[in-house]
Amino acid sequence: MRNCLAAILTLLLTIPPLAAQEVEWSVDASVLLENREGGNDDFTPDQTIAFTRLAPELGISMLNGEHVLKGGAVWYQPMIENLGGYKVLPTLYYRYNNSNGWHVTAGIMPRSLMVERMPRYLWSDSLAYCRPNLFGLMAQLTKPTGYAEVALDWRQMQTDRQREAFTAMLNADWRVAGPLRLGGHLQYSHLAKSRDNDGSQHVNDDLVINPMASLDFSHRTPLDSLRVSAGAIITMERDRGEERWRRPAGFVATATVQWRWLQLDETFYTGKGLMPLYPRYGHLLNLGDPYYLYKTYSRTDLTAHIVRNRFVDLNVSLVFHATDKVTGFWQQASCRFFIDSDLWKRRHDSKHLKNGHLQHLYY
Repeated sequence: MRNCLAAILTLLLTIPPLAAQEVEWSVDASVLLENREGGNDDFTPDQTIAFTRLAPELGISMLNGEHVLKGGAVWYQPMIENLGGYKVLPTLYYRYNNSNGWHVTAGIMPRSLMVERMPRYLWSDSLAYCRPNLFGLMAQLTKPTGYAEVALDWRQMQTDRQREAFTAMLNADWRVAGPLRLGGHLQYSHLAKSRDNDGSQHVNDDLVINPMASLDFSHRTPLDSLRVSAGAIITMERDRGEERWRRPAGFVATATVQWRWLQLDETFYTGKGLMPLYPRYGHLLNLGDPYYLYKTYSRTDLTAHIVRNRFVDLNVSLVFHATDKVTGFWQQASCRFFIDSDLWKRRHDSKHLKNGHLQHLYY
């Protein structure tokens, strides 16, 4: 294997200069301290989460960045006394970019390549912390007016004991006129059977359709960000052994307000409890936050960005959860540092440093 990798690297480095090859690199490091209190049920227990995560990547780009091949690893280290429980996850992907805004990526890729973070009713915080990579394919179209992307994440391969699981995603957000934007999310999760099972396992399906409309006033007020969104969440879920579909649905509204270093995020859901099969299969099938099992749910995040620029986001947050049955209170402190070969070239550009912010804090 070592000789094979050396041969591939030698081949890439000896491609004629016409290919305009360049070495690309990045280092993504993050720390999270999170204290969760007040869940009071089996799905949202009191707990403390503390970890560091380091994700270096190294690769080669050719033809002015049109073709990129990168590899690396993600080291996830919980903060425990004997330094056990760590994970080292591989990263290896090819990415195609063109001048018309198309991007196609294949392999084991960081979720931070997605344009936006998936909403928490589709992708919970806990999964975001421990599953930073997506294994499969992704195609994206990005324009100044918006984006659309489709991705396939193969989460588990079938073995004698392990059940096959994958998720397909479609996300979009486009400016229609003035502050009005239309888009949404569609997600399908599939949980199959293991090869060696006793007949009690069945194939399971979970489909979520989430059309959204937004008003973005970020460039029309003195605030740094002001956006409100609303839409429906329509789900279809079944255990094929029961031969019936469950169809819980509801209404969701979100708001984001940011002024200088202060940020307020609010999400409100009302309707039928989502993810009816979650008590049976957990995150093997349903990937959303279990707070959405309740008929009414409000999440309020109050965040202070102590340091925030292109390289660093150091912040503290208070997170308040309220459902029709339980409440929760989380305290968070987090820091993410990111740098890559492009940012390094422009590290002395103060305008570039101050006017941009890191995205996808915990993917």
